[in-house]
Amino acid sequence: MSAQIISGKEVSAQVRARLKKQVEQMKTKDPNFKPGLVVLQVGDREDSNLYISMKLKAAAEIGINANHVRLPKTATEDEVLHSITGVNENSSIHGLIVQLPLDSIHPIDTERVTNAVAPEKDVDGLTSINAGKLSRGDLGDCFIPCTPNGCMELIKQTGVSVAGKKAVVIGRSKIVGAPMHDLLLWSHATVTTCHSKTTDLQGEVGRADILVVGIGKAEMVKGEWIKKGAVVIDCGINHIADETKASGKRVVGDVHYASAKEQAGFITPVPGGVGPMTVAMLMGNTVQSAQRFLDSHQPGKWNISYTQLNLLKPVPSDIAISRSCVPKPISRLAWEVGLLCDEVELYGKAKAKVQLDTIKRLRAQPDGKYVVVTGITPTPLGEGKSTTTIGLVQALGAHMKLNVFACVRQPSQGPTFGIKGGAAGGGYSQVIPMEEFNLHLTGDIHAITAANNLVAAAIDARMFHEATQTDKALYNRLVPVSGGERKFSPIQINRLKRLGIEKTDPNALTEEEINRFARLDMDPATITWQRVLDTNDRFLRKITVGQAPTEKGHTREAQFDITVASEIMAVLALTSSLEDMRLRLAKMVVATNRSGVPVTTEDLGVSGALTVLMRDAIKPNLMQTLEGTPVFVHAGPFANIAHGNSSILADKIALKLVGPEGYVVTEAGFGADIGMEKFFNIKCRYSGLRPHVVVLVATVRALKMHGGGPTVTAGMPLPKEYIEENLELLEKGCSNMRKQVENAQAFGVPVVVAVNAFKTDTYKELELICSLAKAAGAFDAVSCSHWAEGGAGAVDLGRAVQRASEEPNHFRFLYDVELPIADKIRIIAQKIYGADDIELLPDAQHKVALYTKQGFGNLPICMAKTHLSLSHEADRKGVPTGFILPIRDIRASVGAGFLYPLVGTMPTIPGLPTRPCFYDIDLDPETEQVNGLF
Repeated sequence: MSAQIISGKEVSAQVRARLKKQVEQMKTKDPNFKPGLVVLQVGDREDSNLYISMKLKAAAEIGINANHVRLPKTATEDEVLHSITGVNENSSIHGLIVQLPLDSIHPIDTERVTNAVAPEKDVDGLTSINAGKLSRGDLGDCFIPCTPNGCMELIKQTGVSVAGKKAVVIGRSKIVGAPMHDLLLWSHATVTTCHSKTTDLQGEVGRADILVVGIGKAEMVKGEWIKKGAVVIDCGINHIADETKASGKRVVGDVHYASAKEQAGFITPVPGGVGPMTVAMLMGNTVQSAQRFLDSHQPGKWNISYTQLNLLKPVPSDIAISRSCVPKPISRLAWEVGLLCDEVELYGKAKAKVQLDTIKRLRAQPDGKYVVVTGITPTPLGEGKSTTTIGLVQALGAHMKLNVFACVRQPSQGPTFGIKGGAAGGGYSQVIPMEEFNLHLTGDIHAITAANNLVAAAIDARMFHEATQTDKALYNRLVPVSGGERKFSPIQINRLKRLGIEKTDPNALTEEEINRFARLDMDPATITWQRVLDTNDRFLRKITVGQAPTEKGHTREAQFDITVASEIMAVLALTSSLEDMRLRLAKMVVATNRSGVPVTTEDLGVSGALTVLMRDAIKPNLMQTLEGTPVFVHAGPFANIAHGNSSILADKIALKLVGPEGYVVTEAGFGADIGMEKFFNIKCRYSGLRPHVVVLVATVRALKMHGGGPTVTAGMPLPKEYIEENLELLEKGCSNMRKQVENAQAFGVPVVVAVNAFKTDTYKELELICSLAKAAGAFDAVSCSHWAEGGAGAVDLGRAVQRASEEPNHFRFLYDVELPIADKIRIIAQKIYGADDIELLPDAQHKVALYTKQGFGNLPICMAKTHLSLSHEADRKGVPTGFILPIRDIRASVGAGFLYPLVGTMPTIPGLPTRPCFYDIDLDPETEQVNGLF
């Protein structure tokens, strides 16, 4: 009786159908996901091309995104390795096949090349790591070479149990024989491997219940050698002469098929046996790799380790604490929170940038809970918003085991060397390393400085050239002849379209069109764009530019701002994508021309260059807290003339990473009347995000100052009112907290008051604040000791935030942007500050009319006023009443997307005090440690 034929075609079809269903199931979990495969070929061998086409066809049928990468025959070993590294680091590719042989004119070490493939992407199963795991029996943690794997699948189809059987493998190649031996062995067969030196090959074959042949010799194994009823798997592919075939040859295996099928119980034909299974199992390994990737990268499923704090009493300095804690490698933290290797750009060991493509990958993932930390009206005594933000995320993460991200602003270096010092939190609630946090970070602020000053240079240069050249000369230089032809650049084509000139040939413009195109005709008196520097320098508050003889007397008064006051910083904080940033940068208004038309950076031709300068700055920076929870540090706009919040992009990425049960805690600058109001009315309006909880930070000593406590002098001991119990003074000051609770409630979001406790606070004082906060409508009020105890000291706050986040949310904006400019200002002044009304001074009245006419009247409002009082007078503490809010002027940040009314005067670049912080800052040349930061 002839053997049953094991059809590789039929079995492989079943395997491919099963794999197709698996891929479809993956897409139900993540519609954007698709298994990825790369076939890397060197040269152009016909047989390789045939095999590759079969693989690509099978991949397409199953739903695998397969790409064929062909390197030329001139490719060197280094070039091949470089290509492999690129695929290894591409998270969208789950399988990599190096097509052998490598057909190069240069010598290439095949073993080195195959072992360069990442083991988790080695779907051929050829790396030493996968081979080693297979030989050890770790079958669930490796990829099995495709031909042996296909052979095992065919044996399964016979219904013959492998366990306890005598198996013989002829051949010991790394691709077939050796792994086949291991597979049969770990399936509990008794295995013998035969090869060219085996003395009694026929006798060994005759004892085999299962025979697998892969020796590469045509029809070597004869039928009479085979045990009756054996399972015969023929892996050979050989060509022998056959005059009956058009090609003059035919394909045969290593087994003499005609005689063997009369002895065997089951046998594979050649062709049509093992061959189709090899491709099917290759696809199976690719799908398995993709499934492993999905399982190990489930959004919101973190495998994070936390850092144990060694709390000391008394609490050491911030820098001493920061240095006592060794941060995790930032690459490890990125992996722990679900970021892929190609989504992370390392900047040393402790910081990294995160690619914006992360949002695209996670777009189907639900957002986590969104918490904003704000405070009472600030005082010189400090409230500790940053410290509370970090303490809260350490509590939620390290102690409550919830996924949590902090999103904070990058500090300016001006205050770091001036009077304020660092801004990384404090005590045992810090972002680390604090030196890296406070100094340079990844260069974002420097990029903004360069971009901002490029605009400033372009403004003055353009006015100079327009003032010293005729229309024709100006036009010829703006659109020069190059290579015998004159062409408009794309940004110049855009300007022509805005002017209504539908022409692309520079020689076709009329004299009138040339004049309109070439002359921006900026009115120097209307220039609002200033140069910036990230240093406190009072002597740059008013300067004269153009005094060199080469500028031919074209001088004008100007000024410097600190870099974080630049509109480009606000654009960075409010942008939602690289494309959106390009549009916002193009819309920035720098001046008005003499006809009253706004002049933009796009008109100057500089907006594309700005985008190039900002292309890395747009990526959020990843750092960590003392207890190992993740932090995004990104953007740092001023909280008075800008909106004072970290970036939308950082918040959006973090909300996706934490998952629906996680938390993102961000901080708004200054008090709730400024930073929080702008967070809601500006940031949330542009982001589309809706916060779940407001955390309002207060301290006993700051509330006492609002209650009428004495003035505090820097460097002098605190008056006794602030270090001794004084409930009467404290209760009076709680009026400010009550007003800020009301301000938060105006947006329909639950409020939790966090009382940042100091060692001089008494139990009665802390209890008084908590009871008054609850009476004012706060969801809860909690005393915290995170400065001294880290996250453990903010666990009660974390629990309160968790409960509050489950409350019904009735978030609403304070005003409709379509209201007239004056009405929007009035609503903020009356509802948030408690003013009786507003007064628009002449300059402000003019700007209201101008911006309305120019089409900017529907932008949200970003009030620029003192942060030290609810009113416009910094020395009025508590809750001032009975005042009219004077609006001195109004300016437009059109690219960022808001108008900012100026209430009173304020410097936009700080000055240095008599004794700046830099007196204490130095570098130890032996350890290279920074000393003196605090």
